[in-house]
Amino acid sequence: MQLHALTQVSGRSLSQLLSKRPPISQIKQIHAQIITKSLALSRLSLTDSLIHCYLHSKNLNSARTVFDDYHLPSPPTLLWNLIIRAYSKLQHSSESISLFHRMLTTQAVPDKYTFTFVITSCAHQNSIVYGNIVHGMLIKNGTLLNLYVANSLINLYAVFAMVNDAHELFDEMPVRDVFSWTSLLCAYAKNGNMRRAGDIFREMPVRNDVSWAVMISGFVSCGSYTEALKYFHNMLSEVKPNEAVLVCALSACANLGSLDHGNWIHGYIDKNCISETSNIKTSLIDMYAKCGRIDRAYRVFDKIPRWDVQNFTSMITGLSIHGLGEEAIRQGSSIFYNMENLWGIVPKIEHYGCYIDLLGRAGYLAKAFGIVKSMPVYPDIVVWRALLSACRIHRNANFGERVINHLEQLDPRSCVGADVLLSNMYASLGKWEKVAQVRKIMGKQKNQLDIGCSWIELNGVVHEFRVSDILHPHIVEIHDKLSEILKRVALVGYTADATHVSFDLSEEDRERAVAWHSEKLAIAFGLMSTPPGDTIRIVKNLRTCEDCHTALKAISRVYDREIIVRDRSRFHTFKEGMCSYFYNNVQPIRKGVIWSVSIFCTGKDGATEISIPGHSKKSVVELVFDFAKWLAFSNAQDV
Repeated sequence: MQLHALTQVSGRSLSQLLSKRPPISQIKQIHAQIITKSLALSRLSLTDSLIHCYLHSKNLNSARTVFDDYHLPSPPTLLWNLIIRAYSKLQHSSESISLFHRMLTTQAVPDKYTFTFVITSCAHQNSIVYGNIVHGMLIKNGTLLNLYVANSLINLYAVFAMVNDAHELFDEMPVRDVFSWTSLLCAYAKNGNMRRAGDIFREMPVRNDVSWAVMISGFVSCGSYTEALKYFHNMLSEVKPNEAVLVCALSACANLGSLDHGNWIHGYIDKNCISETSNIKTSLIDMYAKCGRIDRAYRVFDKIPRWDVQNFTSMITGLSIHGLGEEAIRQGSSIFYNMENLWGIVPKIEHYGCYIDLLGRAGYLAKAFGIVKSMPVYPDIVVWRALLSACRIHRNANFGERVINHLEQLDPRSCVGADVLLSNMYASLGKWEKVAQVRKIMGKQKNQLDIGCSWIELNGVVHEFRVSDILHPHIVEIHDKLSEILKRVALVGYTADATHVSFDLSEEDRERAVAWHSEKLAIAFGLMSTPPGDTIRIVKNLRTCEDCHTALKAISRVYDREIIVRDRSRFHTFKEGMCSYFYNNVQPIRKGVIWSVSIFCTGKDGATEISIPGHSKKSVVELVFDFAKWLAFSNAQDV
């Protein structure tokens, strides 16, 4: 039926049109006809259909207007359920709860669907109070026995990590399905109790992709990345992984620096024609960058037809951790300041964190601090840690104190973790009185410090080492190998730097403390387990200390190995007794419509100029990305 003929149709014809779920423009014309012909009172089904159609077209405001103007004393329960369900899907809305409270004052009677939608909304609130009230109502009217209502309640308690309440409710259920089991599983995973979650997972009579996703994401959240990958590969024999599972698995690979596993997952995605959503592409960029393949990260980024905030954040972070020196500043600044103008993306906290880290590492402390103080979003601990770490790297204790003083004036909670960096900074400068003052404060706060942990992947197996590790099955041989390594590197001038170790230990004990750092253990295991000449790749959860940095340079020289270490902040490539190369001047050059990039680098053999040819369709920013791709994997001998 043509739109211009709507003026001639009857209420019945309008009802038939609405049943076909027309587009929003036609819905509004039908709505206008209902009003002008006063059909709302005589044909209530038209009002019901209008609400259905508006909700189907995702026009919640119009649906709510029609609902609020309902002519009977109260809309039927079905319509209440439709509106409450629509609002329950909004993450930061309490309107479903307000509507439910209003419903209780009318003649409409809530049913099992009403309670399911209201409980879903309660799970989106900041407090469990609303959920507890609804739970009490369910016990009173007996609706709690319904499977779907009980599942919603278990999920509610899972969201708030109230494990005991969730399990008690689960035990009382006369009938359970896969959603009941998965919701209980989620409660334990959110609470960090992956051992109990694993027990429940093995007890489940039926598992689906969501059940597997809960387990894998739970292990990733707890930092058990190896276990996450183990579950991922076991999952493939039962069900096909969904987007959430793939993202979590790639995240585990990124944190472990497991390039082999990451490559395999990327190949699995391509082989099975799985749609590469923005989340998957972002995870691939992050994985390749953190596994040392910035060229592949850029390749994924370059193929994205329309970039979003997550894509940019992952790519910028990848560039920053590869330590591109002055060019990283120029590239990061170009992208950061043009995000909104060129791509319509407003910088968020993640982007500010990346940019501040770039500036700080390059020594632009004052500029970085100025941005932190003026940024429109509240800086989190990651931002402050990046700034303080820069102060430590550049041995600028005065500036570090300024940052700490500023933090204390804003919010004491912002200082969590910052005092460790300040203590290390003072220790490196030999200011032991200052170290004592900071550590006294740390003792009062009782901060839980991160334990140093390193990973190395050999033949598809990821081995984990912790500081002073004694749990690895080959730890005795590893200790012997490390002792041999330290003796050999001492012959070429290496001496232990224990300036960051606690000042109340003897010199011998302080040297012993740095000798058994986790990355040294991983390197020792790598040297004894791989053929001569093979590259050794290590991932560490904390920043590499200055002693390990010096030791790894010496080890690369003595054993003629390339050693690549990714710590919490960046990549370090050790080769022939040096760490990476310093690129001190990167200049874009334009000749007509053709651009190129000229790079002046300083290495062990002096200064060298390298040119990357341009293309008429490439901007300077794109050329710099090409340079970043080249830089990450250029062999020093090629330079």
